Amino acid sequence: MKKLLLIPIILLASVAQGQQLPQFSQYMFNQYAHNPAYAAVNPYWEGTSCNRYQWIGVTDAPRTFTLSAHGPLKDPNIGLGGYVYTDIVGPTRRIGFQASFTYHIRLYENIKMAFGLSGGFNQWLLDADKITAYHPNDFYFSNGLLKSTDPDAKFGIWVYHPDWFFGASIGQMFHNKLSFLETQTGSDSFMEDHFYFTGGYTFQIGDDWAIEPTMMLKMGLPAPVKFDLNVRGIWRDMVWLGIGMRTQDGLPLMLGYKYKDMLTIGYAYDITLTKLKSYTTGTHEIMLGVKFGKPDSKPDEDPSLE
Repeated sequence: MKKLLLIPIILLASVAQGQQLPQFSQYMFNQYAHNPAYAAVNPYWEGTSCNRYQWIGVTDAPRTFTLSAHGPLKDPNIGLGGYVYTDIVGPTRRIGFQASFTYHIRLYENIKMAFGLSGGFNQWLLDADKITAYHPNDFYFSNGLLKSTDPDAKFGIWVYHPDWFFGASIGQMFHNKLSFLETQTGSDSFMEDHFYFTGGYTFQIGDDWAIEPTMMLKMGLPAPVKFDLNVRGIWRDMVWLGIGMRTQDGLPLMLGYKYKDMLTIGYAYDITLTKLKSYTTGTHEIMLGVKFGKPDSKPDEDPSLE
């Protein structure tokens, strides 16, 4: 069905005024997507897929699909990884890919710091065939599939201990202009720098239970700063329930299960708190994580902390 011109105009304007990279409620299971320094924090390879279906009931609402994999080399202080995503909103689609290198150093006893750098590209696609322009012969919307492809880079640091972590990263470091046509000489839309700050702590309660609060602060100026705060109750490191809060957005509810310490499945349902709550039944998010192989040592003998 043809879309009104108003929709893509709003979407394209948001390139310069809003958050441009995907967001997730279960970010604690896919830290690598935001911070390349997270690669090889654990002494095994792991892959994570996260699919988000936002604002169910709203036509052309965002849909985001991601896949990442990372882990250590023979030297446990060196990590490699890769990340791909697709973000679809109405007639627009974003595709991104990055590969990363990470190095870990010891700071003190069981505390380590990692530095990560990734490089790749972001591509923005606009399907002009899904747009009905005000002027039938509008030049910009008569060229079929319009696209803009630009290099991208991300840098991050990660400080971690068996009980806690803190990370900071910057994305879209090249600050590229968004240009869909070869004949376009200027653009007011930029790939703005995105800053992420995240942290968490695991409180062990007896032998069976743990409480894990985590937070993420997202800055993509001039868009409003967003703050996520989640708390999970974890039973025997196998089953968990969680609740969260995201400023200017919603209230995530989470549950998950870990099977034989190899397969992790998580689900989040976001209750919308904005004015969109009159039009949507909420947001669904599904996460799947897989470990490739197991470490040779016990968790308290993690070779990456030697």
